[in-house]
Amino acid sequence: SLIFVIFICIAVPVHANVSDPLPSWNAGASKASIMDFVNRVTAEDGPYFVPPEQRIATFDNDGTLWSEQPMYFQVIFALDRVKTMASDHPEWVEKSPAVKAAMAGDVKSVLAMGKKGLVEIIAASHAGMTESEFSQIVTDWVDSSRHPRFDRKYTELVYQPMLELLDYLRANGFKTYITSGGGISFMRPWSESVYGIPPEQVIGSSIKHQFEMRDGKPVLVRLPEINFIDDKEGKPVGINSHIGRRPIMSVGNSDGDHQMLQWATGGSGARFAMLIRHTDEEREWAYDRESHIGKLDKAWDDAVDKGWTVVDMKMDWKVVYPFQRAD
Repeated sequence: SLIFVIFICIAVPVHANVSDPLPSWNAGASKASIMDFVNRVTAEDGPYFVPPEQRIATFDNDGTLWSEQPMYFQVIFALDRVKTMASDHPEWVEKSPAVKAAMAGDVKSVLAMGKKGLVEIIAASHAGMTESEFSQIVTDWVDSSRHPRFDRKYTELVYQPMLELLDYLRANGFKTYITSGGGISFMRPWSESVYGIPPEQVIGSSIKHQFEMRDGKPVLVRLPEINFIDDKEGKPVGINSHIGRRPIMSVGNSDGDHQMLQWATGGSGARFAMLIRHTDEEREWAYDRESHIGKLDKAWDDAVDKGWTVVDMKMDWKVVYPFQRAD
């Protein structure tokens, strides 16, 4: 009947408008602040409207989009690589204390050396092959390795609420980028399939490359030298170099992301900064100011002072990982 047709035409749009784009987020200040910001910058007749080409959102990876405990996943990958490659590189024992400790399985000593030790291990274990070969090595490792606590692939330890946030932003004209202290070549092989973020929108730390002709074919060879560290003060530099626009939204979880959030919120117009605080030791982990990994201290103080959104993982998220969903 005509009445039924009219009812359907009215009901369907109404249902679409009330659907929740962030179903894994509990109702509260964090979720409301996200949706309010998106609504403000996308309202064409509003005072805070931002054209789509300027809707840039940057996300840290470790501890923001996926877990980072008991240590950064790329460090676990690097330690595996050291063990695999050690027999072919006896000189490593003399050249690097960190690599020597890694070869002996002394992870505690490696972590005690801090960033310097990790850089040494990554420089050694991630070099000596072409970029294509390294990409395949990463892909194979991601497909086969399992997390020690959850016995699941590392790419299954991504945060379901953050996957929803990425989708929500892209549905509203945002371009989403990863800006991580982790290796750019480590993330690019799987970022699109896991996050929907293509490799050209991944920014990270890198080692140097050299162009060569091998068997008549052009290749990029990875060298054991650090090119760029995309962490702390380096993050705004990396964003400027790769994107050429200041983001209007940035999300992180640690002091390593502090300068990125400062950079994003330092521009004019509507701005949004958010920190993920790890408070859920049952479903994930609980850590902040005293942690050696993902330390959240000064950035947290600044967030409170400036009114940035701080997400309480235990309180704000219905589930942490996709496999925890009931559906």
